[in-house]
Amino acid sequence: MPWFSKKSKQIEAVPPEERVVKTENIFVKCDGCEAHLYRRELEESHQVCSHCGYHFRLGARARLAMIFDDGKYEELDAEVISIDPLEFTDTKAYPDRLRQATKSSGLPEAIINARGKVGDHLVFAGAMDMSFIGGSMGSAVGEKVTRLIERALTEHGAVVIFAASGGARMQEGALSLMQMAKIAAALAELDEARLPFVSVLTDPTTGGVTASFATLGDIIIAEPKALIGFAGPRVIEQTIRQKLPKDFQKSEFLLDHGMVDAIVDRRELKEYITKLLNFMMNPELSNESEMGRVRSRAASRN
Repeated sequence: MPWFSKKSKQIEAVPPEERVVKTENIFVKCDGCEAHLYRRELEESHQVCSHCGYHFRLGARARLAMIFDDGKYEELDAEVISIDPLEFTDTKAYPDRLRQATKSSGLPEAIINARGKVGDHLVFAGAMDMSFIGGSMGSAVGEKVTRLIERALTEHGAVVIFAASGGARMQEGALSLMQMAKIAAALAELDEARLPFVSVLTDPTTGGVTASFATLGDIIIAEPKALIGFAGPRVIEQTIRQKLPKDFQKSEFLLDHGMVDAIVDRRELKEYITKLLNFMMNPELSNESEMGRVRSRAASRN
């Protein structure tokens, strides 16, 4: 008599294509040092590589959640979206491009407006997003930035804008270029009211955005190694027929030449902006010597 009885059990066959360890979307390769990073850890560090400090591009809503206290904010002007005033068509009709951009990015426009608190200061923040037609500035973007500034004037708050753009939106022609002057005029009123505008330049900030509000901040902050300029380096080289300096148009080059006031790691940006607002909104109560130096640098730049 056997000590045990053996029962047959049917084992389900596993298809060969499923006989793998599923690691898809778990790791991300760093473009800076080529290290393989855990996606969850990368998200916790605001998309900054823990090995080399490389800054991945960050979406508009993630930026707003990063900067506001407890990640809470009220989205504004979501109803302001682009139309097709010129009935523009290239390889695809402009309305089709807008629908595709909205579907792929999940955004109503290339900038998201928000109201909230940063270090208990009332802040009106705008965050641009490259995933919506390259973060290009059309009439809707110009209107949203202007409304953001006007709300800050009405409610006596600060303005913070994260720039990320390929420039003016060609599908709207001269109407997109008009936004440069429109926003600059609103910023002049903000300056007269002695309310702060902090401009944060991210990778990339180019074209008409650079030529207008992005470089009109009371304080201009850049993320490390961000591309910042008007025309691209290849266009400039072909125009002047000269070889450009190494890392030309990178934020470090611009800091050395007085075009920006500070380069701040994204992981430290909220704390840095909070100190700036403490100094700029209540200068008589602030003893921040570092902020004073940054403000002096900005005054000499202006």
